Amino acid sequence: MPQIVLQKVIADAGVASRRASEELISSGKVKVNNNTVTKLGTRVDPKKDTVELNGKILDRPQELVYFLLNKPKGIVSTANDEQGRRTVIDLIDTEKRIVPVGRLDMYTTGLLILTNDGDLVNKLTHPRFEHEKEYEAIIQVPQDWKKENLDHALSKMSKGVKIANDFRTSLSKARVLSQVSSDRYTISVVIHEGKNHQVRQMIDAAGLSVVELKRIRSGPIAIGDLKQDAYRELTDQEVSELKKDAG
Repeated sequence: MPQIVLQKVIADAGVASRRASEELISSGKVKVNNNTVTKLGTRVDPKKDTVELNGKILDRPQELVYFLLNKPKGIVSTANDEQGRRTVIDLIDTEKRIVPVGRLDMYTTGLLILTNDGDLVNKLTHPRFEHEKEYEAIIQVPQDWKKENLDHALSKMSKGVKIANDFRTSLSKARVLSQVSSDRYTISVVIHEGKNHQVRQMIDAAGLSVVELKRIRSGPIAIGDLKQDAYRELTDQEVSELKKDAG
């Protein structure tokens, strides 16, 4: 097997993203053949060299797997939780060391991809790739609002709004899908960024309130008719489309 960069070996082992792997190397937490390595770009043969992270030997290269989960409420989107809460990893029956691609907050449901392909995780979560994500939200408007007030609010969201830490969101797409009641609507929001709680904050910034929030698409992969709390493996074609979309 040809030599590859050390951070990719760590990412491919499914223990950290490519970016996080670089930080682990720089901080002196990685050893190769019992020697601490801090230089990024160091190349190793993952089938011959022994790579350790925090004193634990990483497994040899493993078969790559890709899962699509319809995350329910009350589950945290992390590989490990310090508070002992149930995580999305607990919902997938696999012996592989998978990690979620990005996160959904505890109260947001819907599409989440999990994989042990560290390189893909890095590409799908790094800001420069601008991976598109689509959400459906049930929102509540103020009692005295008319339809034109909602249209104006969604137009404001689409042009960019200021959220936490004075971050201004880039151009997005927001539109009404249906009216649920006199003061509630279902809307679609499509973004290219991935700030924490971004869609919720965008909706709040537009003067609206989130009742329910669900991610229904990530790039070319849609949730379809997958039931909540259920998961399936991505098809070879879906994996190929996802990698193409990730550049």
